[in-house]
Amino acid sequence: MKDSSGGNRILCLAAHDRFDCLIGFGQSRTEKLEQQLEREEERAIRLNDPTFDRDVRAQQLFGFEQLPFDDSGRFVMPEHLRDLGKVGDGLYFQGAGDFFFVWNPEELGQMDTAWKGAQAACAKLIAAAKKGAA
Repeated sequence: MKDSSGGNRILCLAAHDRFDCLIGFGQSRTEKLEQQLEREEERAIRLNDPTFDRDVRAQQLFGFEQLPFDDSGRFVMPEHLRDLGKVGDGLYFQGAGDFFFVWNPEELGQMDTAWKGAQAACAKLIAAAKKGAA
């Protein structure tokens, strides 16, 4: 994350626009967000999609918090993001290329079979943690 934020210990964290989870990324990804917004608007125009709203999409893409983290990777999650991400007692971090998902394991477990790999990995980590705590 530090490398992706130009050597700064900054994590960008936001509510996902479609799933009940959070997404995290480094500051370098913000450079791509304007390009993504332009592509999505061009596609909506090409497809004559009246549901696309540039302002709504812009706030979804750019409505992230920039959070400092320490050398161990710890950060303080703002309460509103905890609520939006339905954060509970545990979190599961799932890499996704230039960003990662932050899931409440129970929310991830309710997703459809497209998420079966992440669900299996999460379940295995939970079982190992419970075994280690026993």
